[in-house]
Formats: sequence, structure tokens, C-alpha cells
Amino acid sequence: MTAPTPLTARATPTAGRPPLIALTALAPISWGTTYAVTTEFLPADRPLFTGLARALPAGLLLLALSRRLPSGVWWGKAAVLGALNIGAFFPLLFLSAYRLPGGMAAVVGSVGPLFVAGLATVLLGERPTVRTLLTGIAAALGVSLVVLKAAGALDPVGLVAALASTASMSTGTVLTKRWGRPPGVGPLALTGWQLTAGGLLIAPLTLLIEGAPPALDTRAIGGYLYLALANTAVSYWLWFRGIGRLSATQVTFLGPLSPLTAAVVGWAALGQSLTPLQLLGMTIAFGATVLGQLRPHRTPPRNDRPLAAPRGTAHRPTPTVRRPSGA
Repeated sequence: MTAPTPLTARATPTAGRPPLIALTALAPISWGTTYAVTTEFLPADRPLFTGLARALPAGLLLLALSRRLPSGVWWGKAAVLGALNIGAFFPLLFLSAYRLPGGMAAVVGSVGPLFVAGLATVLLGERPTVRTLLTGIAAALGVSLVVLKAAGALDPVGLVAALASTASMSTGTVLTKRWGRPPGVGPLALTGWQLTAGGLLIAPLTLLIEGAPPALDTRAIGGYLYLALANTAVSYWLWFRGIGRLSATQVTFLGPLSPLTAAVVGWAALGQSLTPLQLLGMTIAFGATVLGQLRPHRTPPRNDRPLAAPRGTAHRPTPTVRRPSGA
């Protein structure tokens, strides 16, 4: 048996299954509406309660729908993933947003693809290409042009929180890809486990730091229902479903769609303006998102050498047949 022919790689947009990518992209697009909903519908200065109201009801709902609980080692794995993707990520993200000026938290978060590329090398064996690294840098540059505004000095606590939230979500994404799911368990149950675990982690922090829940009017209840259902339950289900079927790098390159959506919603619904520089940044970030979905397509190289004779078969000259005279 001969060794398989080596393959060369070239990028193709079809390898990533565009319908699956489009469905997964709905998650960060939905998350991009969080800022507008929070500022227009929810009580002010209650970030931990908002994180709790997003995670725990959504997790319990998905648990009820899936009717599956973890077993064995998956109790621990679900707790770790829930802490990284939800329980630690939500509070750190809100803390950085409150303490950093002019969208700096979103800029720090936009380096997530580079975090994931490094972690995927160690944990998944996915070696980043030069294109991946350059695309990650372009995505961060594009987001910076969209959201970054001149403001005061950077707050060290906010900067550390922003980096920690990005590292937390990136690590959770890669571990979700590495561990997969138990046999017979779908993404709905896995999402419910993580949201419930994350919500239970946020609950004591909320009571300790923010105290009792705030009084809610009809407008706030509607906002929290949207965040818990569409913005969290459905979006995280799509996100973890995508992680299971796409590469970790592909999924994380969809992240810049969140600040881009926030900018568009701010312009369309809140009357915020978009400058030509911001439009340029949106173009760069969106282009980086598209390039991030290109996966190597393995095709056999051209081989012009003649095929070798089968092993053990000697080359025999073709005999010359003499025709009898007169025939």
C-alpha cells in the first residue's frame, strides 16, 4: 500500500457551509442589540442583575425543554464552561464597559480571534495561518475605528476586566470545541447547562454587590424577556451549535458582528451618527469577518510523473511477432 498523496491547501468560502455560518452569526448580531435594550428599557446601574436575568431564566428554560441533566464528569465540565462563557464573562464585561471610555471594552474584546487562535494551537492542534493572524488584526482595527472615541485616561481595573472577559470567553469557546458533548446530548441541553451554571454563579454576586432586585415596570419586564429569550436562550444555542460544527477560529471571527450591529442600531434607532471613518471601520471589520470564514480546501497537487509499475511486476519487452512470408 502506498502512502496517500500529500495535499495542498487553498482557501474556499464553501468549506464553512454558509447556511450554518449565517445561523451562527445571528448570535453576535443579537448581542449587538444589548446596549440599546439596556439603555432604553432597563433600570440603570444594575449590570449584575441584568446578567443574572439573562442567564438563569434562559438556562432553566432550556433545561426544561431538553429534559437532560449532566452526568459523571460533565457536572464539572458544565460548571467550568458555564463559569467561563457566562458566569465570569458577564460581570467582567459589564465592569469593563462601565470603567473604560469610548467603547474601549469593545476594542479589547475584538482581539478575541487572536486569543482563540493561540489557544486553539495548544488545545486543539489548529495552527493559525498568517492569513488568520492578519485577519484578526484587521478585525480589531476595524472595530476600533467604529467604536473608539477620544476620552479620558484608561482605567487599569477596567482594562484588566476587559482583557479577562475576552480571555474567559475565548477559553470557554476553545474548551467547548475540545470537549464536545456527551453521547446523545444536543446543543440545547449543553447550552442550558452552561447558562444555568453561569446564572447560579452570578446570583450570589448580585445579592452581595447590588442587593435586592430593582422594581420593574412593564417596559423593563419586556426588555428582560427579550434579553432572556431571544438575546440569550436562542442566541447562545445557535452559538454553541456553531462551535460544535465549525472551527473555533471561524466562530470567534463572527464576534466583530456584535459591535458593528450595536453601531447600526445606534444609528437607526437611537439617532446616533456614523462618520466616514466609522463606515470605513465597519467595512474593514465586516471584510475580516468574511475572510475569517475561509477554511483550507485540500486539493491534490498536480503530479506529472508517470505512474510506477505495481510492486513485484517486472517490465517485460513486448515480443516482436514475425509474420510468415507470403501471409
